[in-house]
Amino acid sequence: MAKDKYAPKPLNDIMAGLSGRLSNYAGKSQALDKQQTLLTEFLSPNLADKCRVSNYRDGTLMIEAVSAPIALRLNYLKMDMLSHFRGAGMAELGQIKITANPQSSQRLSQNNATKPANNTTAKKLPMSEQTADYLSAIAQNAPPSLREKLERLAKHGKK
Repeated sequence: MAKDKYAPKPLNDIMAGLSGRLSNYAGKSQALDKQQTLLTEFLSPNLADKCRVSNYRDGTLMIEAVSAPIALRLNYLKMDMLSHFRGAGMAELGQIKITANPQSSQRLSQNNATKPANNTTAKKLPMSEQTADYLSAIAQNAPPSLREKLERLAKHGKK
């Protein structure tokens, strides 16, 4: 009797074929995680939040930055970074390539979602009466267009 190619296969047979690939993915993921940890140790916390290790292949470590200025800053640190990685046991590392990828900011923000976010809403502090008096004094010698704005601003402190 001929085999039916559309017949369902046992799950064990499917998993046996995938286990090699899955273990390869798991190993690569752990290696990238270790490299990300090394990168975070090397960089300042502020700069480390804006970049990530994206790949490691054939002695080349690829790092993504969220913007071109961050990538430029990382390029200045490239040789020191290379020494740091080699000193941490990655002797086969030959070069580091840094690219700017604005879409990586979405990935980084998902990774940093567990970190406490800074309160970006500004607290409304009342203006002191002394500050309002200073603004009124400055407004007396200011040009007419600026005078109106300073006087309006000074009114907030005199309420």
